[in-house]
Amino acid sequence: MADAAQLGRLRWRCRRGMRELDVLLGGWLDAHWLSASASQRAAFAELLEQQDPDLWAWCTGRSPVPRRDWQALIDDFRARAAH
Repeated sequence: MADAAQLGRLRWRCRRGMRELDVLLGGWLDAHWLSASASQRAAFAELLEQQDPDLWAWCTGRSPVPRRDWQALIDDFRARAAH
């Protein structure tokens, strides 16, 4: 289970240069982090290391996502945004 300090660090890393990415990343963190598997958590943390232009291109479908585990996360982002 994540502790408050870890969640705080992740929340800070979800803050991006684009409000849209803030919402997508922070929304997934709020909705899925506590129930996510270790591999999902690792993939999310690695995804946060990527540059904003790449993340936005993947989230909007303008560029292919280079990893399957990242694609699954981005699919979750998109599904949450559609509701």
